[in-house]
Amino acid sequence: MKKIENILGFLGILLVLILGSTLLKTDMLFFRLLIGVGLGYALARAYTGFAGSVNRAYRTGSTKLMRTLMFMFFISALITTGFLFNSDPTSYGLWINPINMGLILGGLFFGFGMSISVCCASGVLTDLSAGFPRAFVTLIFFGLGVFVGFPIQNTAGWVRNSWFITPTGVRINEGVFLPDLFKGDGFEGYLGALMLIALFCAIVTFISYYYEKKLKETNSFIGHEMEIQQEQSDGIDIKSFKLFSAETYKHIFVKPWTLKQGAIVITILYTLLMAVTRSGWGASTPYGIWMGKILMFFGFSADSIANFAKMSSDAFTLPFFQHAVSVQNFGIVVGAVIYLLTAGKFKESISTEWDITIKDVILFALGGFTMGLGTRFANGCNVGALYTPIANFSLSGWIFLISMTVGGIISNRVFYDRPLFRRDYSKKQIGV
Repeated sequence: MKKIENILGFLGILLVLILGSTLLKTDMLFFRLLIGVGLGYALARAYTGFAGSVNRAYRTGSTKLMRTLMFMFFISALITTGFLFNSDPTSYGLWINPINMGLILGGLFFGFGMSISVCCASGVLTDLSAGFPRAFVTLIFFGLGVFVGFPIQNTAGWVRNSWFITPTGVRINEGVFLPDLFKGDGFEGYLGALMLIALFCAIVTFISYYYEKKLKETNSFIGHEMEIQQEQSDGIDIKSFKLFSAETYKHIFVKPWTLKQGAIVITILYTLLMAVTRSGWGASTPYGIWMGKILMFFGFSADSIANFAKMSSDAFTLPFFQHAVSVQNFGIVVGAVIYLLTAGKFKESISTEWDITIKDVILFALGGFTMGLGTRFANGCNVGALYTPIANFSLSGWIFLISMTVGGIISNRVFYDRPLFRRDYSKKQIGV
């Protein structure tokens, strides 16, 4: 069975290359598809996701993912400097989000929901092949939350207007662009901004280490099983190396990447995205657009949907495979499936979590809806309000991180600590 999966996996790669290059309307859409496939593959193979930064720490005591994210945030910001230095930052579509009550509430809502559904906006896509019932319910209600939140995001001053604004106007209502705070550093402010980001990363890393140390001292540390497997040394024996062997195949296509390897690959893909599109990584807005398309299928007009959402009707009438971020999100799903197939793990993964109950459906629906609504308050998800803004030198990303973490802790205390609600997602799921 695994050999059949392997063949299907490589067939999937061929189909992506052939169909993507011939059927997608533009080369840019094909590029978006390939970036999405790469992101999905990396997230799946490294068994990583932004939701796990809180869930793993709370449920297992491991802060390794949170510390890895700090490494990824810093090197991404460092690379962004290469694009922005000695150029006009307003020529890029930077994610400098407003700092306001919407950002704080959005982070709380998003963290609350992601801990219930053990995934985030990108994680729900990878988990469609590694926990389908949970991910599917979450995705439907995530889309509903985004759709309901559209008119709030597009009209409410407490979501659109920033409390603090620096001179560089790089997004709708601006926000705080960190290099603006250090214009006298002799490096257009980027040296000071990078040092501040390094300080923020160091503080989070220190707190993470301290938290983990205290748990180990009190014998409360459990550890994350997949992280342990990822770190096990399983390299190729050079003396007995054969190119066409089961051992070589396992090392190249099957063996999980470490968290840091996954972070490096994601950073490379982020860099390509910035270089080609002049913008960062976003994921959540299409979910609300998809919900609008579902409503159109049931007879609602595009104009009535657009009037509710306070958006142009073009957003809902544009075909799915002509919408850049939708194509990219589709690629994330495909990328995760390709890894599981080429690794011979698809059947094992797709067969998990089918013992879903009505209680589970309600919880996952709640998780998806609060995440979706939170993305509209905060103007993004864990990639659009956290990763990309931090990489783009926006102070808003760090505020979102704090709010998201608090929301995740509250959610875990309300649900995970109570046996009535507890389920074990600590072993194989990508996003946990």
